[in-house]
Amino acid sequence: MTQWLVQVFVRNWKKTEDESVRASYGTLSSITGIVCNVFLFSLKFAIGILVNSIAITSDAFNNLSDCMSCLITLFGYKLAAKPADKDHPFGHGRTEYIVSFVISIIIFVVGIELFKTSFTKIFHPETVTFSMPAFLLLLVSIGVKVWMSFFNRNLGRRINNQAMIATSQDSMNDVFATFATVAALLASRYTSLPVDGLAGVLVSLFILYSGYGIIKDTVSTLLGHPADKQLTTKIRNQILSHPEVIGVHDMIIHDYGPGNQIGSAHVEVDSHMEFLKAHDVVDEAEREIYENLHVMMSLHLDPVDRTNGQANAYREEVNHILRSMDPKLSEHDFRIVQGPTHTNLIFDVLIPYDCRYTSAEIKKKLDDELASQATKVNTVIVFDHDYTESPSEGD
Repeated sequence: MTQWLVQVFVRNWKKTEDESVRASYGTLSSITGIVCNVFLFSLKFAIGILVNSIAITSDAFNNLSDCMSCLITLFGYKLAAKPADKDHPFGHGRTEYIVSFVISIIIFVVGIELFKTSFTKIFHPETVTFSMPAFLLLLVSIGVKVWMSFFNRNLGRRINNQAMIATSQDSMNDVFATFATVAALLASRYTSLPVDGLAGVLVSLFILYSGYGIIKDTVSTLLGHPADKQLTTKIRNQILSHPEVIGVHDMIIHDYGPGNQIGSAHVEVDSHMEFLKAHDVVDEAEREIYENLHVMMSLHLDPVDRTNGQANAYREEVNHILRSMDPKLSEHDFRIVQGPTHTNLIFDVLIPYDCRYTSAEIKKKLDDELASQATKVNTVIVFDHDYTESPSEGD
């Protein structure tokens, strides 16, 4: 069925690198999710009222919150396609995060109200009327969610979209929540214990956790979390696929909404390379990154002289000292300025956020270790941090 839906609703469905095709996949995923979750909400809400089960009613609102998430995603794809204007030169994609935050608050409020109602029914239980048709319909709803999980995973793998894969996992989590309501409905036949209220509390906590997850992700995005590790690794590999490139560092990725990411990085090339050729290399890399990964990159050239034997020796020594302190410490932009009385070593040091050493401690260690050199050495260091989840490579 998945293949049929793709062929019917996604034009040129095989061209998964095309922006418009990817947007069509996203729209298909969102609309399918909305239709299925509205159906499940209506079905479970009606069953919940019919058999007087707060657990089933809570599960219905859980599906409604999923429907809202699909609306957010669909809204995001539409906003991402809206062109930039003079007031919003980077587009309107971040509006999705604001809408996501508002809806997560609504989900949270619904979860709290359902928790209060369910908790009350633990101490003041009401009779739950078992119904075989209701029981069978709940099993059907589980089947729908299982299909939605496989459907979104299939689409996510086709276009390498992590959001769809995450939606797939969320659908599978919903299956377990519905199993709880089914178990409560079955238990109502054999016990007078407030199983329905307990199951309702369980599902309402699941809704609250879902709302918390959306709030956390949205706030993290608005504050500026690191770019996705898979994305930054692909960007680095794309740049390093050019044999003229020696290393990549200082990568920064800015997220302006779905499908709208802008970034920059420093690219090391041989200082003896002809300027026009070096420019052509980074220009080609920028074009490839945009076409293949849909990220608008601006690459800065850093000339590196690898023919200076003394500079290479100093560089190796500095790297040895840094990695003896922390394997994640690295340097870049290394160069030397030699004078009659001393030599200046000028370079940057990349400090991971989990490093236990301060910049002052790192500099002191380097200065102490390099003090044994035959020629007096001064270090001129710029300390910076990695703005991506991927470690610096090739520096």
